Amino acid sequence: MRTRSGRGTARGREVPGREHPPAERQGTPRAVDGHRLVLGKDGRLTAYARTDDGLLRWTEARPGGPEWTGPDFFPVPHLTHLSVTQGADTYVHLVGRREIRRPDGPPATDVVHAIQYQTGRPVTEWRSLGNPHGEPEKAARLGAPAAAVSASGRVHVLVRNAGGGVMLRREAPGGKWERWHDLKGSGVHDGLAVLALGSGRVEVLAGGENNAMRWRQDEPDGEFRRELNIPVRVAPGSVSVLETAPDRATYYWTDPEAGGVVAHRPGGWLIPLGGDPAAAEPVTAVRAVLDGYDCTVLAHRDAGGEVVLAGFGTENEQSGVWWSPTGEHSGAAPALALDALGRVVLAVLGRDGSLRVSRQTGEPGLSMAPSVTV
Repeated sequence: MRTRSGRGTARGREVPGREHPPAERQGTPRAVDGHRLVLGKDGRLTAYARTDDGLLRWTEARPGGPEWTGPDFFPVPHLTHLSVTQGADTYVHLVGRREIRRPDGPPATDVVHAIQYQTGRPVTEWRSLGNPHGEPEKAARLGAPAAAVSASGRVHVLVRNAGGGVMLRREAPGGKWERWHDLKGSGVHDGLAVLALGSGRVEVLAGGENNAMRWRQDEPDGEFRRELNIPVRVAPGSVSVLETAPDRATYYWTDPEAGGVVAHRPGGWLIPLGGDPAAAEPVTAVRAVLDGYDCTVLAHRDAGGEVVLAGFGTENEQSGVWWSPTGEHSGAAPALALDALGRVVLAVLGRDGSLRVSRQTGEPGLSMAPSVTV
């Protein structure tokens, strides 16, 4: 491919955001985990990032662009990590790790959750989901959370615990939250890949010290079953996942020895994809129709910070993957999504903290227009 450069009643009170000039922000915008660019029910895209003291959000002015509004700023003090996911109802769920420093002793650490019900609307107040550890020393070693929303709308939050295993907390059918469940595991790295498949099942893959660990549900909203370990090494923080066929996921990660990207479908072989991804960052993946074919588009930053793209037939990686430079240099991992017209959209955070957006042209292949600074 050529590349050129709430269900039911509301579950929380909405908290207004406000325009926040860059000079007032504390720190540099950082990429969030999960869905950094999402398409709303009204056809408008929303981009998310975080700073040291809150959430930044840019919103398309109309479906298909090209104008955007924002950034809107939502204060979230003490947030160290943020993950974004979206359910089939298009609600956007924001799950973060909060760490409040104290004069003496370990920081008070918990997981927090908020919801954006509609494109451009405020988010709800942030509610604490607690911490699976009661002891302050262990609680402070809690990892970065990841989340997925099942077809029934139940939010599943997963996080590495202090012992290197995986903990799960999810909504009950009535909307309340179940207790924390220990899914076990050992030596787990941060950067869990969590996916809600079209069938309603949720799958999880975690990189470890000497293998990758996987959990899956046999039925929607069922219990999680531990699968056999995959005897591979995974660069910490590099795992991502995409549904590439009905009820089938493909996982992508960086090989810490070869340095390139690999693809893996459970039960199959590892497929080297090449590339030179930046350390500790996941590859971004989206499915799109290119020249009439079902294709997968991947994006990552290379070691020099330049964003590169690849497009190929979905689940046909064996035919070869060619990475093309975009000319965009980003300060964080890029984001991909489809807009209301089905076009591939690439969003990057510039090193100056600005959001830059590039959109697929009408030319054959994966041809991208020059980026626009928002």
